[in-house]
Amino acid sequence: MAMEVGVEDGWHAAILGLVKGICRANWQNGGMNDFIATHATDLLSFALCTAAIFVYQLYLRWRTRRDPSSSAQDMMLVAREAWVTSVMRERRDILAVQTLRNSTMAASFMASTAVLLILGVLTLSAQGDKLSGIWHALNFLGHVSVEMWLVKLLIVLIDLLLVFFAFSMSVRLFHHIGYAINVPLDPPLERIQIHHVMAQMNRAGVFYRIGMRAYYFTVPLLFWLFGPLFLVWATVLLIFFLYHLDRAPKSDADLMG
Repeated sequence: MAMEVGVEDGWHAAILGLVKGICRANWQNGGMNDFIATHATDLLSFALCTAAIFVYQLYLRWRTRRDPSSSAQDMMLVAREAWVTSVMRERRDILAVQTLRNSTMAASFMASTAVLLILGVLTLSAQGDKLSGIWHALNFLGHVSVEMWLVKLLIVLIDLLLVFFAFSMSVRLFHHIGYAINVPLDPPLERIQIHHVMAQMNRAGVFYRIGMRAYYFTVPLLFWLFGPLFLVWATVLLIFFLYHLDRAPKSDADLMG
């Protein structure tokens, strides 16, 4: 009898816990639906701008495959491979050290700047109740709330963390290249050695480019703090800027590519 009562109480507790969990989930879903409905303008603007940048990246990839000479990134890829081959075969050790030092210092500076910006974003997040209204003084479309302010800062924080990670990986690869590029070439393995350093060099360049892109994307996100309309206009200007920046220069007068 006592065992039956214990089992029955256990079933009651399990059912009660399940009911509480369902009620809690429904309440959370309701709160999320209210948040999305209230800030639909901000969220829709962010989704459209993200889609626009994604479409531009697809277009850039398609244009590069169709005409590699039109891409500034592809031209730099060829230049890095030629530089590695020249340095390793002609034993230009001093040139290699100086160039890699400059690249490492630039990537380190960018990573350090990202850390400072991350600290600034965390400071702003702690003052959301005081600053959100001030920053939204020019907001003519979106709804002003502390919750949306924190969501915007969280997205900016994620972007800056990507910047820090990309430049940190770039510094790491430049460090490894500094050792590999000065190793004397072994005639039977010369092609493999040069190819290995080329691959590491291009990978470092890719991480550096990702870090710079993430820095560029920070600009529209910061304008988003003022309102969704500023986000849209900043994204349009950014894509226009990237379109000219990603094109290989055709002449000396073509400064923007």
